[in-house]
Amino acid sequence: MRTNETVTTEKITETEVSVKVKHTISAKKIVSIILSALLGLLFLSPFYIIIVNSFKTKKELFSSTLAFPLKWTTENYSQAYDRLDFFTSLGHSMIITFFSVIIIVVFSSMAAWMLERTKSKLSGFIFMLFIASMIVPFQAVMLPLIRLMGKLNLLNVPGLIVMYLGFFCSLSIFLYHGFLKSIPKELDEAAMIDGCSKLQTFWLIIFPLLKPISITVAILNTVAIWNDYLLPSLVINNPDTMTIPLKTFFFFGEYTKQWNLALAGLVLDVIPVIIFYFLAQKHIIKSVTAGSIK
Repeated sequence: MRTNETVTTEKITETEVSVKVKHTISAKKIVSIILSALLGLLFLSPFYIIIVNSFKTKKELFSSTLAFPLKWTTENYSQAYDRLDFFTSLGHSMIITFFSVIIIVVFSSMAAWMLERTKSKLSGFIFMLFIASMIVPFQAVMLPLIRLMGKLNLLNVPGLIVMYLGFFCSLSIFLYHGFLKSIPKELDEAAMIDGCSKLQTFWLIIFPLLKPISITVAILNTVAIWNDYLLPSLVINNPDTMTIPLKTFFFFGEYTKQWNLALAGLVLDVIPVIIFYFLAQKHIIKSVTAGSIK
């Protein structure tokens, strides 16, 4: 039988162990918080540099890049606003992005649905062809594509939208194809029995269920198309239809680079994307959560 002293000693030992465990857990939490804070500062540092330097004069920007401006000036923004022809170029970017994303979502979702529901060697080959095209760099097809689109008189905004469909549909089809595997095929069969055509089955039954992945696809393509510079620079030759990234390039001349104006222009360029994120934040979180559950 154990004596009272033995029991007391064991209780003291267990208390000491629990205290040590609590101290270890708290220490890990502190280290985790510090590392998270440092990582957050690392990711926020580019925004700090862009925003702070956009309020400096050109001379002050090169003399002290990381310091706060001695005198905050908004003249950079007024000049960048005028040179960008902001609302006109913003309208062009919004039109190109909006119609490109809508067309990508519609065609990619329909193509993925047919490829996933049709079990044949041909559908499998076509799907793998889409996947294989994702590894082909744009630079490899850039010149032949521009030459072909020039012969078709499509070096304009409609042609740019068509090219975006071709370049971004592969990833979109891949995402839709994986999501469609979680939707029972019995829904399609039940709709067919009720007299729905294939088109009605897709639009009335399947497409509403694709809302989470459609939002994800729309967000990915919106950011990519909005920030794209290379393809519009090759396609859009009319100064009256240039997008914001193309207009921003005018701040960088052959001999001079107006970094103070360029940084102010970049801030104006980013503002619409930030507004879009805050408006779609609830749907973004829902889409990510739904995608993880699926």
